[in-house]
Amino acid sequence: MDAIQPVPRTLLRDRAYASIRDAIVSGEIEPGAVVRDADLAEQLGLSRAPVREAFARLVDEGLLESKPQSYTRVTRVVAADVRDAAAVVGAMHELVTRVAVPRLFAADIEAMREANECFAAAVGSGDVDAALHADDELHDVLVRVSGNHAAAATITRYTPLIRRLERRRFGEGGNCRSAGLHDQLIEACAAGDVDEAVRVTAEIWRGLEGLADPD
Repeated sequence: MDAIQPVPRTLLRDRAYASIRDAIVSGEIEPGAVVRDADLAEQLGLSRAPVREAFARLVDEGLLESKPQSYTRVTRVVAADVRDAAAVVGAMHELVTRVAVPRLFAADIEAMREANECFAAAVGSGDVDAALHADDELHDVLVRVSGNHAAAATITRYTPLIRRLERRRFGEGGNCRSAGLHDQLIEACAAGDVDEAVRVTAEIWRGLEGLADPD
């Protein structure tokens, strides 16, 4: 038993954060719902401390709002916030694309192709979870290859705000990004065409900003 080490506190905090964030993004915890650290700590099998730390991070990222000594609740999906987040995340993706394209290997291109095949299949079957996961896998290739940790952190921070609206629109029968645009992006990357890859990336993210436009 001496070989078993305590789980670092930061891992408990991160576990709580990821679980609560994902429940908010998926709609399992609905917009406007009041959340309590004691209840979630019990569900997660954690103490209240890491859940409180996760709450603070989620408030900072715009997924929770809190009034001291009163409530903590899930924020509503606000179109202006989604547009702002999509603009910022899109700019970061354009940046990493410009840096990554000249550094891509054949294996990276193949990983993007495989992710897009999974994406197209998931969209076709109406599996929003698989579609968004595959979309992340595709774009994460460029983020990883770019090596820009600041851009990666910004993307991680603001993407969940966009995902909530994407999920809603997908559930209403709308499409969830475009496998065709992904194909264009992949071909530009394979050809080493930086300007075209950045152009297509910008088009993809303009479409996401458009999700927040009034119907």
